[in-house]
Amino acid sequence: MKKALFIGGTGTISTAITERIAAMPDWELYLINRGNHAADIPAGVKLIRADVNDEAAVLAGIDGLQFDCVCDFIGFVPAQVERDWRLFRGRTRQYMYISSGSAYQKPVLNYILTEGTPLANPYSQYARDKMACEAFLMEKYREEGFPVTIIRPTLTYGRKNVPLSVRGNGTWQVLKRMLDGKPVIVHGDGSSLWTITHNTDFAKGFCGLMANGHAIGNAFHITSDEVLSWDQIYKAVADVLGVPYKPYYVSSHFLGAVGEQFGLTANLLGDKACSVVFDNAKLKRAVPDYVATVRFEEGIRESIANILADPSLQVEDPAFDAWCDRVIAAQEAAKAAVLEG
Repeated sequence: MKKALFIGGTGTISTAITERIAAMPDWELYLINRGNHAADIPAGVKLIRADVNDEAAVLAGIDGLQFDCVCDFIGFVPAQVERDWRLFRGRTRQYMYISSGSAYQKPVLNYILTEGTPLANPYSQYARDKMACEAFLMEKYREEGFPVTIIRPTLTYGRKNVPLSVRGNGTWQVLKRMLDGKPVIVHGDGSSLWTITHNTDFAKGFCGLMANGHAIGNAFHITSDEVLSWDQIYKAVADVLGVPYKPYYVSSHFLGAVGEQFGLTANLLGDKACSVVFDNAKLKRAVPDYVATVRFEEGIRESIANILADPSLQVEDPAFDAWCDRVIAAQEAAKAAVLEG
């Protein structure tokens, strides 16, 4: 059996991958995890209960093991991938690093993004940290053959979250505003394009790249081929909730300037305000049977049903709610002042 080791394994992206690999008879899966979400780990998965930053504990847990694939789902800064390099060089045939589609050049020069699109993002420290992680890993690949594969997700969702652009510290407050009949802030005029991927579709592409010789030394993004405007995305959510869609459009630059406490400069100007279409041709050459099959209007119905049934996922954000009301009131006052002048 092939052996895989995941660092993390219980987040939105990694949960679907963990479930998919756990069901494959030719893979044996290990997770390095502190065990805080042990109930979410599928049967048959071997848990190495450790803090990955405790390198001695990790080395004790993997003593005598060789892996076909190691993946870090929770590496955000170079020090973390440098730690992984120390731990796993010589112990794995492939190391997969989860980077981010936000690393691609912003503002975009071409709305079609390929893996050859330059990496540059002056708006997002998160994206720049991911770029630095990639740079370190690719340097080790070139210098010593460290078998890295870079994965760049974009907005990915699953059973526990709704993919939105202006959402504060969680998506529930936007859903609650819709249910309460209040307008919801949408960046720009709602017509910019984006790609949203269900985590089960992401898992198909990811698993196809595991132990795949064509993936070593390469970067791939994994997305759906479905392209939607933000108006379509928000309206689909309102339709599932069974309420009228009441958008309030606000400039992305204005939102970035007044919404820094919610990370809107990075989230909008450094990511979602741009129209982008991800070209998956490179992924499909490496994984010929890859096809995303979950349409957004289908996937989001399952997500919202699950959220409405689980009070633990209905975390209110009164600060964001009040901020939305202030932004809308300020925009209306400015509009009135111009009309009166």
